Amino acid sequence: MRFAVWLIERPRWFKRAVLIVNDLVLLTLAVWAAYTLRLSRLYVPDSLDKWLVIAAAPVIGVAVFHMRGLYKLVTRFIGPEGTTRIYIAVLIAAVLWAVAVLMSGVKGHPRSAIVIYALIAALLIRLSRQWAGMLLLAAAPQHKPASFDTRKSVIIYGAGTIGIQLLRALNEAGGYKTVAFIDSNPSLAGQFVHGVKVLRPEKIGKVIAGENVKEVLLATPTALRGERRIALKVLEAFPVVVKTLPALEDIASGHVQVSDLRPIDVEDLLGRDPVTPDIELLAANVRGKTVMITGAGGSIGSELTRQLLMLGPKTLVLLELSEVALYDISMEIEDIKRRLHDEGAAAPSTAIVAVLGSVLDRKLVARTIADRGVEVIYHAAAYKHVPIVETNPFAGLQNNTFGTLVVAEVAKELGVERFVLVSSDKAVRPTNIMGASKRLAEQILQAMAQDSGVSTVFTMVRFGNVLDSSGSVVKLFRTQIKAGGPVTVTHPDVIRYFMSIPEAAQLVIQAGTMATGGEVFVLEMGTPVKIDDLARTMIRLSGLEVRDEKHPDGDIAVAYIGLRPGEKLYEELLIGENTTGTSHPRIFKNSEPIVPFEELAGVLQRLEDAIQTLDESKMQELLRSVVEGYLPAGSGPQVAGKDEWQPTSRTLH
Repeated sequence: MRFAVWLIERPRWFKRAVLIVNDLVLLTLAVWAAYTLRLSRLYVPDSLDKWLVIAAAPVIGVAVFHMRGLYKLVTRFIGPEGTTRIYIAVLIAAVLWAVAVLMSGVKGHPRSAIVIYALIAALLIRLSRQWAGMLLLAAAPQHKPASFDTRKSVIIYGAGTIGIQLLRALNEAGGYKTVAFIDSNPSLAGQFVHGVKVLRPEKIGKVIAGENVKEVLLATPTALRGERRIALKVLEAFPVVVKTLPALEDIASGHVQVSDLRPIDVEDLLGRDPVTPDIELLAANVRGKTVMITGAGGSIGSELTRQLLMLGPKTLVLLELSEVALYDISMEIEDIKRRLHDEGAAAPSTAIVAVLGSVLDRKLVARTIADRGVEVIYHAAAYKHVPIVETNPFAGLQNNTFGTLVVAEVAKELGVERFVLVSSDKAVRPTNIMGASKRLAEQILQAMAQDSGVSTVFTMVRFGNVLDSSGSVVKLFRTQIKAGGPVTVTHPDVIRYFMSIPEAAQLVIQAGTMATGGEVFVLEMGTPVKIDDLARTMIRLSGLEVRDEKHPDGDIAVAYIGLRPGEKLYEELLIGENTTGTSHPRIFKNSEPIVPFEELAGVLQRLEDAIQTLDESKMQELLRSVVEGYLPAGSGPQVAGKDEWQPTSRTLH
């Protein structure tokens, strides 16, 4: 046992040298035994040529073992895959030795001895590895790593297929020591998977402390987000860095590699189990058509562009005000098409048209729609950052409301089939210009849809915050954690809805297809999340400790800076109670008050006059008169009272 502990502490080159000497001895023994058994007598070569032929067998064997990577395997964790590699290596070595014997021209070597040699060699090499592995595993608890052992102790959370692939990748890469699997499956508890013991989640604290683990690798399927969140909740209590793997289908090679590991992302915390999309519903109003996306370079606009491309439109027209954003999304779409072609997939033949300009430019919008024959419009162009729009109210209202009016009127005049507005939960009882401008944009479309002579189907889709969008609190927290803090939260009780950008875009496309005209579709956002909990969870899952009164020596503090102008403690998705379901479990349809277009037209004209004269008080007055529930910042309480509805937040700790 002492020898095993001593051997564990030796450097890698020394251990490989021991294995090479071991294999030379055992292969020599195997070839001698093969001849002895075949000839039924103690075999002693009677010439130098025969001695050389015999000596060639172990030399060839060790060379093949080296080329096949047998000396890179960790002896304690060989497992079935390592055993298979041993057998294949021995077979190759035997065949090469047989060729060498044949080419040598030396007589008196029975061919059956080569087969016997292969069988004995495979048995001896496998038994030697198995015995060494058992000895070293038994010695491992007594082993205290020497100072020169630079391997990183890690735990793999999840002992399924992904976890096993990850273990193999770690063993082959070197530099990692997997001390345990953690898995909630009771049938795996206490079992050994490729030489690594599987433990229940409640044992993880003891392993982290005893083995000085600084990193836990999450190897649970991304499709089972509920299971991943449970794992993250367990890990949050420990001072470890958590890394995870992308979905197997997103890994280029199809096999897990160490380089695929990435830090835990907020989508792992907040993302939901996906609902399989209805492909026919997705493609119904896209395939073979000319589709225009306004704001195509933004967070939602760019994701809509990516997803629409895969649905086979005839042409994608990308309208974007930012030159840089338009260039980026255009190049990305062309790269996607090129990559699909190179991979042999059915690359879309969709034509991409990049249009640089504003939705407020009526002539540009009209020329683009007419010249390109646009049939469907996804209107995602908007100024959406609440504090910025609040301090630039005229620009915000003009872009969000009058930009929508311009595109909608041109779509109506030119007979566009379908117009889908990407709206926001901030449009519900808004307390800021951004929300009021989006609600007024909704009202314009609702009113236009009431005209029986209009062939265009106008609809809108309303949802909350999307993860990792530009200006997202998640990106801000990530940057602040990387800089050492503090992490700034506006209010300890503020809560928000969250949805991933791909899911939001997918649901927008499906909801737009369901529309018959004038509907307000609302996406089911799940349970709202407390932002304070989110900040603290992100800190802890970065392997750091929150600095507060209980932990004055922690790493990063959370600072409360107060609600910004126009912000609410919580957001809503519905104005009224008239909500009905649809054929999709996460898309709902809401009936809301409609202001006749004749009445809206007068208000819009006066709003435009107020914008031209920079009369903010008049603008606010007009917005209050037409946008139901609009309570601008500073004109009343921003915190929900005791009798007001408040959503139940999802806690993350």
